[in-house]
Amino acid sequence: MALSKDFAETYGPWAVVTGASSGIGEQFARQLAAAGLHVVLVARRAERLENLAEELRGDVEVETLALDLSRPDFLEPLLAACTGKDIGLVVSNAGAGLKGPHVEASPEKLLAMLDLNCRAPILLARSFAPGLIDRGRGGLLFTGSVEAVRGFPYSAGYSATKAFLQSFGESLWVELGAHGVDVLVLNPGPTDTEILPNQGMSSDDMLGLMPPEEVARRALARLGRGPVFVPGILNRVTVRFLSLLPRRLALKIAARGMLDAIEKGRSAGARQQN
Repeated sequence: MALSKDFAETYGPWAVVTGASSGIGEQFARQLAAAGLHVVLVARRAERLENLAEELRGDVEVETLALDLSRPDFLEPLLAACTGKDIGLVVSNAGAGLKGPHVEASPEKLLAMLDLNCRAPILLARSFAPGLIDRGRGGLLFTGSVEAVRGFPYSAGYSATKAFLQSFGESLWVELGAHGVDVLVLNPGPTDTEILPNQGMSSDDMLGLMPPEEVARRALARLGRGPVFVPGILNRVTVRFLSLLPRRLALKIAARGMLDAIEKGRSAGARQQN
């Protein structure tokens, strides 16, 4: 399903997409370009970004910026790359996760995750929101997670950052909505991207697994009807189920599910090595 004809008028002419080198972010970039928006693609991996940009260039302009948003100095070069562009949509998609017991997590990786998942979106919103307010239209889209609904043992830091992001996005939905600016927090469930193996997970037999192109498509179609969107019927049922359960029971169920997913990931990794 293509985006509506007035999508580019509302959210164009330029969009910024972070975490655009793969997965959901790459699909956001592809679908925004297909809708006629010029795009600024931001991610760490310069070669992947440029390869994607070469595919998308034609009827739209595409610029790339190789940048690590977990660094404290990320904002200045990003804003410089957007100077002179009428930015109508900011997709804050870049994120990182860690799975396993919190006491075993690297402090350096925990801080990098915190900066990427929380600090970067706050600064992006603060930097671009004034321009969006002046335009009287546009949007902010944050990629969160179904893990925002409850604490998720063995994914403690990650689920906490996504709960933070959901609360932040919901608040901005009211604040910026008064000025005609749409805000949406996308909370996907398991998605078939490289994030799963990077966190030691396996997509094998994972319930509710969705392709990233479908997640991105549904999220963009949902803009303007925020504040929070969970794609996929099974994912919405899971979120509702965990929300209604007594908190202690929900936490135990979440812990069991996360441990099972981690164990499956280890088993899949062992099979690949053999």
